[in-house]
Amino acid sequence: MDLYITLGSFIVFMILGYIFGSLAERRHYRSIIAREEQYRKLLVVAQRFPFVPNVKQTILVTGNVVISVDYFKRFLASLRMLVGGRLTSYESLLDRARREAILRLQEQADLHNASSVYNLKFETSSISKGAKDRVGSIEVLAYGTALICE
Repeated sequence: MDLYITLGSFIVFMILGYIFGSLAERRHYRSIIAREEQYRKLLVVAQRFPFVPNVKQTILVTGNVVISVDYFKRFLASLRMLVGGRLTSYESLLDRARREAILRLQEQADLHNASSVYNLKFETSSISKGAKDRVGSIEVLAYGTALICE
């Protein structure tokens, strides 16, 4: 009887993790796409030296985000680690985190009336490791130099 309860609980958590995780991810992607359209004119590049005339001021801008790994993605990644290969469940998590960090960087640059951001860099880390060193959350920091022109 205990085996059925344990197995049933596992299946329920997997289904709930999939449903709520998918809904949250879709909602976040819709938000990202809408805000990317809003900041499309604010140029962000990894180029180190800008070729922009009449730069009045430069300022460091940052964007930081922490995103949690849902139960379903963690389970899929655990299965994939048994046989090897790409962890596509984590790839979408990193994609969302990087795009969100860039958007937050653009928001900060826009507050300073910057025309562009150069020398974009990323720092990525896993935080709040759980049992057996499993990733609980990831943090992405995007930073660059905002150019404020005359």
